[in-house]
Amino acid sequence: MKLVIHPPVEPDRLARITVAAEPMAVVNAAGEAEALHHLPDADAFFGKLTTRLLAAAPRLRWVQAPTASLEHYLFPELAAHPCVLSNMRGLFSDVIADQVMGYVLCFARNLHVYVLQAAEGRWSPVGGEAARVAFTSGPGTVNDIDRAHRHLGGATLGVVGLGAIGREVARRAAAFGMRVVAVDPRPADVPPEVAALWPVAELPRLLGESEYVVVAAPHTPRSAGMFRRAQFRQMRRDAVFVNVGRGALVGLDDLAAALDEGELAGAALDVFETEPLPAEHPLWRMPGRVILTPHVAGYSPLVAGRHLDVLLDNVGRFVRGEPLRNVVDKVEWY
Repeated sequence: MKLVIHPPVEPDRLARITVAAEPMAVVNAAGEAEALHHLPDADAFFGKLTTRLLAAAPRLRWVQAPTASLEHYLFPELAAHPCVLSNMRGLFSDVIADQVMGYVLCFARNLHVYVLQAAEGRWSPVGGEAARVAFTSGPGTVNDIDRAHRHLGGATLGVVGLGAIGREVARRAAAFGMRVVAVDPRPADVPPEVAALWPVAELPRLLGESEYVVVAAPHTPRSAGMFRRAQFRQMRRDAVFVNVGRGALVGLDDLAAALDEGELAGAALDVFETEPLPAEHPLWRMPGRVILTPHVAGYSPLVAGRHLDVLLDNVGRFVRGEPLRNVVDKVEWY
């Protein structure tokens, strides 16, 4: 058996792959020509596959993608090929879920607003003219400052896509006492943290019930353009929209228009239709209502080690003829 790697990996990583692959031969192809030379008798491939490389590999039985997302990896010939495709999903789940709860806490406690005000040296509680308003209110009085700061316990958080990321979001939200509901195209087992799991057809119900809507779904042929103006109009006017899934799922012009019209209260985005987000886009000019981060939710010093662990595990499984981790439905892209 033979495994071809292209582009090449670093020497220390190659050494560990070679050990995991024994007795399978490993070729760390320095360029496309070397990869093409070895692919005719290759059984497995790790790296960036192209139509030309796939055409040169008649014996190929397994492809390991180096990424979790597949919208830029899959192509028609690979989708139609009988080889098994696996990806790197699950490496970032807890990391991204942490960022989601950061967004939720910001909007619940106005932390992002106070950071902006502190940079200006300005003391101004959200919902009131001055701090003294809060301090001079009588016992039991609910004032505008109180109303501007949300309580998470008992609030409903809706998760769109209950995969690895969505489940980690649910765990964290439940720890704050939130009620979690979710939709998924393949509703199966319901985690204990999730109060209700519905098929995607029930998305309007989720949008209508949730104070926080978290998109954790992948980009697939079915999910592209999933959120347009009609979906934002189905949300509560006090709701916050969070997208850590894929930018292609959300029409940003529609989101900006919905925010302008007060159809929802705020949004936090880490992924965008166009990256970087164009400087002229109106979302840049909505401080306090929008949190924008530059596609960093999955970054962590732990991810590189997890990436290698999945690769080594799958290499060993392939050699031993065992089921592979993270096998992908090539039609559905996940």
